[in-house]
Amino acid sequence: MLDWSLIGSVLAGISLLLILILKFRIQAFLSLLIASIVVGVLAGMEPEGIIQTIQKGMGSTLGFVATVVGLGAMFGAILEYSGGAEALAQHLLSKFGEARAHYAMILTGFIIAIPVFFDVAFIILVPLIYALQRKTKQSLLFYAIPLLAGLAVTHAFIPPTPGPVAVADILSADLGWVILFGLITGIPTAIISGPVFGAYISKHIHITAPHFSDETVDKELPPFFMIASIIAIPILLILLNTVLNSPLFSENTFSDQLLSWLGMIGHPFSALILANLLAWYLLGIKRGTDSKKMLDIMSRSMAPAGVIILLTGAGGVFKQVLVDTGIGEMLAIYFAHKGVSILLFAYLAAVLVRVLQGSATVAMITAAGLTAPLMEAGITEPQKALYVIAIAAGASILSHVNDSGFWLVSKYLGMDEKQTFKSWTISTTLLSLTGFVSVLLLSLFI
Repeated sequence: MLDWSLIGSVLAGISLLLILILKFRIQAFLSLLIASIVVGVLAGMEPEGIIQTIQKGMGSTLGFVATVVGLGAMFGAILEYSGGAEALAQHLLSKFGEARAHYAMILTGFIIAIPVFFDVAFIILVPLIYALQRKTKQSLLFYAIPLLAGLAVTHAFIPPTPGPVAVADILSADLGWVILFGLITGIPTAIISGPVFGAYISKHIHITAPHFSDETVDKELPPFFMIASIIAIPILLILLNTVLNSPLFSENTFSDQLLSWLGMIGHPFSALILANLLAWYLLGIKRGTDSKKMLDIMSRSMAPAGVIILLTGAGGVFKQVLVDTGIGEMLAIYFAHKGVSILLFAYLAAVLVRVLQGSATVAMITAAGLTAPLMEAGITEPQKALYVIAIAAGASILSHVNDSGFWLVSKYLGMDEKQTFKSWTISTTLLSLTGFVSVLLLSLFI
C-alpha cells in the first residue's frame, strides 16, 4: 500500500525545488538542500536525523565525485590551453575529407567532450565549422549539428564527464560498465541526432557563418597522436579493470595480485592522475610552458568544477533523504507489484525535471536521487550502468529557452529562436529518444 503522506512530501519537495530554481532563481545547490530538508520534515523525520542525513548524503557522494570531477577539470583545462582540441579536429578533417567532414565533426565532438566541458569544447571548435561553411557554402547546420551531437552524447553518457560520474556514484554503478554502455549506446545515438539529422535540417534551414573578430587564434598545435593517446589512456585503464574483473573471465584466469594492482591503476582516481601528469608534462612543460603558468591553468579549472561538485553533493543529500524516510523502499515495492519498469521511471523522471528547469546536470542528479532507493537487491553492475545511461538520455531531451545551451548554440550559429528550436531542440530530442531505445534494446540481453 502507498503511504500518501510520504508521497505528498516527495511531491512537495520536488515542487519546491522547481519553484526555487525557476521563480526565485536560487542556486540549484541551495535549492536541493532546502528541498531535502522539507521532504524530511514533511515525512516526519527527527530534526537531528535530518542533519545527520545531510552529512551522510553529502559525504558519501563527494568522496568519489569530488576527486574525479576535480581531476577531470584540470585535465580538460590543459587540453584546452594547449590547442589539443583543434589539433584533433584538424587531423580528423584531413583524414575524412571535405565530403565526409560532418562525420569528422561528430567524431571530434565525441572525443573532445571526454575531458573538456560541453560549452568550452563548442566555443573552441566553432571556428572550424565556420571555416568549413565558408569553403563549401553548405548550411552551417550541416557541420554544427554533428559536432553538437558528438559533444552532447559524450557529455551525458560517457565518464569522466561530471554528469554520468555523479549519477553512477549515486546509483553505486561501476564506471567501467557505464563507459562501455555509454560507447555502445552513444555511437548510434550521435549518428542519428548528428549527421543524419544534420543532413536533413541543413536542406531546410540555410545558415551562413557569422563573423566574430576573435574567432581564430594562430598557435602551434600539439601532434594528433599525442592528444589521442593522452585522452585514451584513462578510458582504456578504467575499461580494462572492469572487463578483467567481470564474469567474462573465470575466477582463476588472472592472479589475485595482478587484479589487485590493476584495480588500483585502473581506478578512475589513478587513471586520471596519470592522464593529468602526462598532459602537464607533454602538453605543457615539454612545449615550453613554465610550471607557474601550468599551476595557474590547473588552479583556474577548479572554479567550474567546484559548482558541479557541490551540486552533486546536494543531489546525494536528496537521495539519502528518500532512503532514510523509507519513501524509496515503499515506491520500489509498489512499482514492482504493478510491473512498472524502474528503467522507464528513471528516464521519465529525468525528462520531467529537464523540461521544467533546463539544466541537464540538475535533471540527472535529481532523477538519480529518485531512482537509487528503488533499485532492488541483486541488481547487477551492467544493469546499474543501464540505469545511468537511461537517466542521461532523459536529461538530454528538448533543450529549449530555459537551458543555457540553447542560447549558446543560438548565439554562436547566428540563429533566431525559431531556427534553434527546429534544429538544436529537435536534435537533442532525437538524441534522448534514440539513447533510451538503445538502452531498452541492451536491457534485453543484460
